[in-house]
Amino acid sequence: MRRSPILYVVASATLVACGSGHSATGPSGTTLSVVSGDSQTGTFGAALGSPIVVHVAPGTTVTWQPSSGSGTISAPATSDANGHASATWTLGPEFFGQSAVVTANGQSVTIYAWGNGSGDLGGRQIFPADNAWNTDISTAPVDANSATLIASCGASSSLHPDFGTVYNGAPNGIPYVIVHGNQPRVPVSFQYASESDPGPYPVPPNASVEGGPNGTGDRHVLVLDADAWKLYEMWDATPAGGGNSWTAGSGAIFDLSSDALRPAGWTSADAAGLPILPGLVRYDEVAIHGAITHALRFTCPVTRKGYIAPARHEASSDTSSALPPMGMRVRLKASVSLASFPPHVQVILRALQQYGMFVADNGSAFYVSGAPDPRWSDDELHTMTSLHGSDFEVVRMGPVTP
Repeated sequence: MRRSPILYVVASATLVACGSGHSATGPSGTTLSVVSGDSQTGTFGAALGSPIVVHVAPGTTVTWQPSSGSGTISAPATSDANGHASATWTLGPEFFGQSAVVTANGQSVTIYAWGNGSGDLGGRQIFPADNAWNTDISTAPVDANSATLIASCGASSSLHPDFGTVYNGAPNGIPYVIVHGNQPRVPVSFQYASESDPGPYPVPPNASVEGGPNGTGDRHVLVLDADAWKLYEMWDATPAGGGNSWTAGSGAIFDLSSDALRPAGWTSADAAGLPILPGLVRYDEVAIHGAITHALRFTCPVTRKGYIAPARHEASSDTSSALPPMGMRVRLKASVSLASFPPHVQVILRALQQYGMFVADNGSAFYVSGAPDPRWSDDELHTMTSLHGSDFEVVRMGPVTP
C-alpha cells in the first residue's frame, strides 16, 4: 500500500486577525498604519466580527488584497476625512493562516488571520518524555551500515524543506486542525478499513486538506483534540455532504499521553504506521518557543521491505539491506556548523542534531515535512538546501521487522 509522496493549523472554527501596530512610511511621509482589527475571533468562511481599520492621509486611495487564502475584503476606495479606511474581511476556508496586504501611496502593510492558538500548543509535549519521538539521540552510536544507507537515500541530495507559505496556490506543507472536546464527530469510511481505527472522528467540515480542497496528492487531514489530547489522522481524505462525513484511504487515532504503538504491520495515515503531526516542523515551536524538542519526519526515494520501531509498516517489496527501512533514524552530524544559517533555520537544524528524523514514507530524497504558515520566510527556509544527505548519519538501528 502506498501513495505517491508530496509534500498544510486550523483551529476548531475560529481565527484571530492580527495587525495592530503595523505601519509603513511612504515617499509622502504619511504613515500607513493599522489602527484596529487584531486579536478578534471569527469563523472560517465568514466575516470577522469587527472591521480592519487603517489610517493614512484623508482622501487616499486604499487597496486591500488577500495574499493567502481565498477570502474577500470589502472596503471603500478612499480613506475618510479622518484618514481612516475600514474593511470587512471574509476569511477563506482553506487553512489556518491567512494574510492580506493593504496598500496606499506606495506603502503597504500586511495583516494576518489565523486559528485561535495559531497552532501553538503552548510548548506542550506530544507523547510522554520517554517516547522515542522525544529521545535525545545526539550521542547515540552510528549504525555500521550508515554510509550505505545514506547513499541509497541520496548522499548528494539537498536537504529540502517540504513546507513554507504557499506553493502552486495551496498552503505548502501538511496542515493540522486543533479542535476541542465539543467538536462534533462525523463518520469516516476507509478504503483500508482493516488497518484503520474506526470513526467517528472530530473533523470540522472545513478542515484543511493537504494540497488544498482540490489537491490530488496525499490529501492528509490531521486533527488534534487539545482537550482529550488525542490525534486523529487520515490519508486521502475527502469530505462528503458538506463535511457531514468523510471518506479516506486509511486513518489512525493516537493517544498522545501514551507510548502505545499501532498493531504490528498496520499502516496509519503514513506509510510507516507512524503519526504525522509529531514529526512536523511547526511555526509555533520555531518562532514562538525557539526550540524543537522532538524528532522530525522525512522521505527517501526507495525503502526496504521492513520497519524498525516505532514504525509499524513497510511500503516496499525490496529486501536489500542497503535500503533504509521505515523508521530508520538519521541525525545531522555534530560537525556541521549552524552559525551561518538564519536563526529560525538554526532551530530546525539544532533539532536534527539532537533528535534527528525518521524515514516515514517513500518520496523525494531528504524532504523534511512541516506545517504551512504565512509567517514563514521561504527564502530563509531555502538555506537548508545547502546541506546534503552526506551531512547526516544513521543512528544505530534496532531489529528490522521483515
